[in-house]
Amino acid sequence: MAGIYIHIPFCKQACNYCNFYFTTSPRLREAFVQALLREIEYRKDFLEGEKVETIYFGGGTPTHLPVNDLLAITESIFKHFSCSISEFTIEANPDDLTADKLKNIAQLKQLGLNRFSIGVQSFFDADLHYMHRAHSAAEAKDAIKRTQDAGFELITLDLIYGTPTLGHAEWAKNLETVAALQVPHFSSYALTVEENTSLFQKIKKKRLLPVDEEKAAVQFDMLMQFAAQNNFEHYEISNFAKPGKQAIHNSNYWKGKHYIGFGPSAHSFKRYERSWNAANLKTYIEQLAKGELNLEFEQLSPIQHANELVMTALRTSQGLDLNCETIAPYKAFILAQLEQVNSAFFCFEEDTIKLTQSGKHFADSVALGLWIEE
Repeated sequence: MAGIYIHIPFCKQACNYCNFYFTTSPRLREAFVQALLREIEYRKDFLEGEKVETIYFGGGTPTHLPVNDLLAITESIFKHFSCSISEFTIEANPDDLTADKLKNIAQLKQLGLNRFSIGVQSFFDADLHYMHRAHSAAEAKDAIKRTQDAGFELITLDLIYGTPTLGHAEWAKNLETVAALQVPHFSSYALTVEENTSLFQKIKKKRLLPVDEEKAAVQFDMLMQFAAQNNFEHYEISNFAKPGKQAIHNSNYWKGKHYIGFGPSAHSFKRYERSWNAANLKTYIEQLAKGELNLEFEQLSPIQHANELVMTALRTSQGLDLNCETIAPYKAFILAQLEQVNSAFFCFEEDTIKLTQSGKHFADSVALGLWIEE
């Protein structure tokens, strides 16, 4: 079972920490939709008949598109791919989720839409202002309640910790608000400062305070404690769900399942091959208008594929199964490398390596220590 990802690059305004491909200009919106529909048709054989289990509209801000465009894109997917949908997700920002927009989006419910991923980031206006978000804390709460009232039970919230404006008491309150709103799933990330973002430039010029990594580490511990006390499964380093409410689409990425991505900057993966569109809206539109695809390709070796699985599997609660088909040929090497890793960071369950709570602070460095040499 495979997944489909649609990258909608339009946003109302630029969040200063974001390093995803986006544009705040709506000028090419109609041309983009037509190009996207062409790409879906041109690449209809990519999955070779494999059934599509999940659809994910990401961005950007997918709900920034008119609902008629979202309907046309979804109908094209069903026309050109074999689908048996168990999860259909759309990302949204709180300021987009007006009563009228939700009423219109409900049309997608008939096509299987069943999960919203809402970019809240914080329930405190000082944090939202620091991150240059377009909504207020009050709007965030109202949008969540409106989405629930519209009949959508599966809601994911995004939260960011580690901002200079977020004290420990405020972070605890953010988490308490998740519980009070009865949201079944949330994703939570430490604020990272990427070099190609305006946040990086503003911190460099001392116009904004920098991130405090020690504070972020404490808030990560608070996050894990909150999850344990409130019956949220910590099923991936940054993802928490009530029993049975895990996000299927993202989980399939971590398991190495096949997926196809449409839109500028979107990635696809099948067997040992990864491909992606250029992160340029104008180029994307022009190439598809000529009936051409502008894809770049990367062929993974078996060792590269195994190393990627080491990185993703260790981040999950299921851990790294040393006997799985991809990893088994390198089991002895990984076990030897594991002797160099701090024993407090991992545990064994049969032949599966799992991170301990302290190890989750160092997930990436542990994984890198286990990488297989070419």
